[in-house]
Amino acid sequence: MTRTRSAKSAIAALLSSSLVLGACSAGPAPANVSSARWAPGQSVQSGDHPKGEWVDRALAPASQQCALDAAPNLTGYQQVSPRELGAATLRLGPGDRLLIEVLGDPDGLSGSYVVDSDGTVSLGTLPAVKAQGRTAAEFSNELRASLIGAGLVRPLRNAVRVRLAEAGGVAVTVSGAVFQAGSVRPGERTAQTRIGQKEGEVSGDANAGRTLSTALRAAGGVRPDADVTAITLVRGSQFTVFDMSGMMGTLPANDPVLAAGDRIIVPETSCFDESLVRPGPLTQPGIKVYMSNLTRSANNNAGAAIGAKTGELPYGTRMLQALVAMNCVGGTYMQSDRRAVLISRNPRNGQSIVIERDIEKLVRKADRDLADPYLMPGDALACYDSKWTNFREALSLFSDVAGAATPAIVLQQAAN
Repeated sequence: MTRTRSAKSAIAALLSSSLVLGACSAGPAPANVSSARWAPGQSVQSGDHPKGEWVDRALAPASQQCALDAAPNLTGYQQVSPRELGAATLRLGPGDRLLIEVLGDPDGLSGSYVVDSDGTVSLGTLPAVKAQGRTAAEFSNELRASLIGAGLVRPLRNAVRVRLAEAGGVAVTVSGAVFQAGSVRPGERTAQTRIGQKEGEVSGDANAGRTLSTALRAAGGVRPDADVTAITLVRGSQFTVFDMSGMMGTLPANDPVLAAGDRIIVPETSCFDESLVRPGPLTQPGIKVYMSNLTRSANNNAGAAIGAKTGELPYGTRMLQALVAMNCVGGTYMQSDRRAVLISRNPRNGQSIVIERDIEKLVRKADRDLADPYLMPGDALACYDSKWTNFREALSLFSDVAGAATPAIVLQQAAN
């Protein structure tokens, strides 16, 4: 009988502990280093404030002017006008497809050729001839000299003719205030979009994908702290600066065609430009966000509905909008005291930040935008249950434990 009372006491103690745990709706507030905050809405809520107002620790005064973090080091490079730099946009590069016609052509050299990755073109067993960086006419003259030197054609002016049939993608590098800096290849075509597949061989091609804006989108799009009025394009030993701000508004903007080997530098500023946080010619149409909204922790990925794509949202989505998409908002009012955390990373210094929000206050407070941050690519969201759900789960846990303990108590009574 004593053992039975001890078992029941243990179960009662477990129930008491469960009720205490169930009353807790959230744990300690996440700790962040101050330098991790970089965007509007990444503020903290003052629990000690009598009115529960949002305290913003991230933003500078509105009167502060945006300043460049650091100008690109272009010592030794010559600055030229966009028109002067644009003269090189029709030069050949790897991936371009050429139609080469050799007069007489006793060896069957005429045909369609693709500029190799090293920038050269090889005709049969002849030595490779460099095409990258040259116009079609310049390459034609160089190829003509090579064929004359090999004794394959006579020194006639029209012995060789070269035409551009298809402009391939170009390899360029993008650095600075973009989400995925590195090497990109704008203008790359699929087999279905290649020129001359149905209409036969053609001459000339304006590849609309080989532009500066396409390269910026391929690099993840410009960040909100970018200065799109001074994007630098470096080609060889020359560079020029383009104002691309008109593309995000209603003004015209010069969107230059790129050449292989170009470098693009997007300046970083000390400000967050909310006008850049939306789909546009310089930004991504959507972002991928990782989401979790579970009442209980799952013991397998399938049970947690974790798949290859966990959340696709339009660029410019705020935290509260995403919480609605996750079904963290709404339902019975007993669930209205839920909380959520946003896990993000400052792209300027690589520091992570965890932002906790009371969902109901985001819904009810008029100044919610002060604490409702924009979502950035790769962010993660998780919702915590209300204290009533926690209480219900605690009761469920007690019932499970009590159900498991009852047969043991009966066996003990029978043994005594």
